[in-house]
Amino acid sequence: MTKAEKTKQLILEKAGLIYNAKGINGTAIDDVTRAAGVTKGALYSHFENKEDLSLQTADYLLNKIADGIAQAMSKKKTAKGKIFAYLDFNKLPLNTYIDGGCPIFNMAVEADDNHAPIKKKVSRMVSFSQEGFAKILKGGIENGEFADNLDPEVMAFKIFSAVEGGIVMCRVLNTNAPMQGLIKSLKDELERYEKK
Repeated sequence: MTKAEKTKQLILEKAGLIYNAKGINGTAIDDVTRAAGVTKGALYSHFENKEDLSLQTADYLLNKIADGIAQAMSKKKTAKGKIFAYLDFNKLPLNTYIDGGCPIFNMAVEADDNHAPIKKKVSRMVSFSQEGFAKILKGGIENGEFADNLDPEVMAFKIFSAVEGGIVMCRVLNTNAPMQGLIKSLKDELERYEKK
């Protein structure tokens, strides 16, 4: 990486933490320059304006969470193992992979009515995630791991939406405990479809 690329990466990393905690509207350029230890001139040499910074920060956050999940799942060979790895990745909502909670949910809520380009990015991520989980589950049916009566699309939606909602609820309640029960319930349900 060149010095300029390192500076831009540092800005994105610092901006990501602030955006994920304070939201798009709650983040000021001064917050980012202060956290990154750069001048506004340095920031604007990498980003056209706050909207550009917001879009690139959204990409950074979504890629970071996707990479973390993919890395956890890649260590498992079976469909069940991959889905369980995703569930375990999210088992501590108060200590999420990225400080401030899941950026997918955080950005989805704020961008819903106010930031169409970011909403589009989040929508693509949600669709990609659900399609990926459904593909894993379908593969599990095809290789004889799961019974034919498992609906991959429905189960993928249930798992993804339950986990995202569980993260928010646990953070609001300031406890990891409900997520443990939710994950156990989702694992038990998926295991009921296993071929014996």
